[in-house]
Amino acid sequence: VYKRQLITRVESPEVAAIWNNNAQALVEGLGLGIPANNSSDPRHQAGSDEEFILGGGGDISRWPGSIGLAASFDPDLVKQFGTIASIEYRALGIATALSPQVDLATDPRWYRFSGTFGPGPELSTDMGRAYVSGFQTSSGDKEISNGWGYQSVNAMAKHWPGGGTGEGGRDAHYGFGKFAVYPGQNLETHLKPFLEGAFNLDGGTKMASAIMPYYTISYNQDPEGENVGNAFSHYFITEQLREKYGFEGVVCTDWGVTRDDAGMAAFGRAPWGVEHLTEAEKHYKILMAGGDQFGGNNDSGPVIEAYQMGIEEFGEEFMRARFEQSAVRLLKNIFRVGLFENPYLDVDETISIVGNPEFMDAGYQAQLKSLVLLKNSDNILPLKKETKVYIPERYIPASRNFFGRETPGGYEAPINIELASKYFDVKDNPDHADVAIVVIVNPQNGRTAGYDAGDIEKGGNGFFPISLQYGSYTATEARETSLAGDPREQDVLNRTYKNKTVNVRNASDLDLVLNTVEAMNGKPVIVILKMSNPTVVNEFEKSVQGMLINFNVQDQAVLDVISGKVEPSGLLPLQMPANMATVEKQMEDVPFDMEVHVDSDGNSYDFGFGLNWTGIIQDDRTRIYKPRN
Repeated sequence: VYKRQLITRVESPEVAAIWNNNAQALVEGLGLGIPANNSSDPRHQAGSDEEFILGGGGDISRWPGSIGLAASFDPDLVKQFGTIASIEYRALGIATALSPQVDLATDPRWYRFSGTFGPGPELSTDMGRAYVSGFQTSSGDKEISNGWGYQSVNAMAKHWPGGGTGEGGRDAHYGFGKFAVYPGQNLETHLKPFLEGAFNLDGGTKMASAIMPYYTISYNQDPEGENVGNAFSHYFITEQLREKYGFEGVVCTDWGVTRDDAGMAAFGRAPWGVEHLTEAEKHYKILMAGGDQFGGNNDSGPVIEAYQMGIEEFGEEFMRARFEQSAVRLLKNIFRVGLFENPYLDVDETISIVGNPEFMDAGYQAQLKSLVLLKNSDNILPLKKETKVYIPERYIPASRNFFGRETPGGYEAPINIELASKYFDVKDNPDHADVAIVVIVNPQNGRTAGYDAGDIEKGGNGFFPISLQYGSYTATEARETSLAGDPREQDVLNRTYKNKTVNVRNASDLDLVLNTVEAMNGKPVIVILKMSNPTVVNEFEKSVQGMLINFNVQDQAVLDVISGKVEPSGLLPLQMPANMATVEKQMEDVPFDMEVHVDSDGNSYDFGFGLNWTGIIQDDRTRIYKPRN
């Protein structure tokens, strides 16, 4: 019996270590005593209201997410993150990282944009290589062989062959987003971060030890014409990934692909292209496609049924060899990280390692490097300590996150006022302030962005645009006919949303900016834009004097920059679109094909743009990664 546990939330490093030891003791007495290979989604994301204290520890080191790391344009920083994160993971009993997400985010509307390193092929390739190298490599007395060892964490690069090209920017966790499209015939570019990054490492581990295909149907990319989710595709998994490109590691499906289809907007049920198959038949098709592991399935029944199907078709000798092939791949990922030698943790050592002051400081320095200054008219920034600052409350609309967890609506201070008061003289009345700092979040479309089942009852097809602007948006430039669709009676063939109108949930953020501009009566306004997707800023940019992009890091890092304690150094790892028309006209699979916003100072918010206190940043990073016209 082999089990890989997915670790979500833990109460503390101490509790995680004790839990690991109990789990490992349990499995040691089962079957062959194979250790548990515990895995985790990324868990180092900073919380906005946390305070960093030099020399202080925490529950785990806090870093920018992937798109924030990309804003540093510094692969060495990402490798440092991977090295530190892997040490902390192992101290928590985690030996597999369900990351990095090296998908090229070539469509700016994609819900998972922030989990990537952006749309830049070269930057994403170098960042992906650095990330995997950092996670997988042990050194010194921690190395067992060829870079693998007791501080190594298996990296599961995702999502093969790239998940960032969903038509209309829709996400494939849902049936309405199951098609990845390639209007620019640009699939090869999306393979680059895998082939030249995750599969071409610096160091002895050579390549990522695991791969996760995305839910999407890579529409009309199989020469034989089979349009099925990537995990079910013999072409993408065996012919391409294994045979053509020589990948030797584990292929693990994304979560829930073997479950039954439950409708267009059901979460966690994604058997795209094989909806008609039984659960066991889905498992069998994945095995025959070349997959090794079934994400989200803890039931051995359908796997055993699939084994019997293989015996009936090919005989027991063939099917046993097929299962042993996957077993070897899975076991290698346990042997190489030393779990067979000792899967147990020293609880006191875990407490001393996870979130130690050195690691906390490294993460905080990375947060500072992720902040991007876009606008600084008349050098309004940095602000002096005696500056009287007004920070208006922000309305938080009620929402659900990616997994359905509800957040109630209400007003709140967008920055910890007690913390901000250490930097400035904070006023609660704009009449008494010298400058206003307005914190907003990029336009929010909700977890089922791009679809509304209620439209079906009105005679529509259910499909709507995804908006990157705050004001009401009508998709006059959208396609008349979608590039992909499903002819089944219960599905939709033409998924167009042309001329339909959508309103984002946080339109109040635009009102907050414009109302504050009016209240300040000519005094400067600085916008802190918390951003997970590219944003149309032409509705307010000309009315404000400063703008800083925050890829969801601690408030303290933002305050350190705008107060001048630290000079901004981040660069845009994406394009900021001029308007929604250019978003509709861009091709989902092509990077850098949008008209970008030009601000009132004449600066273009293009990939690689950023300001420091002296002006536009031009350095080795921009020379290496910024596209040449």
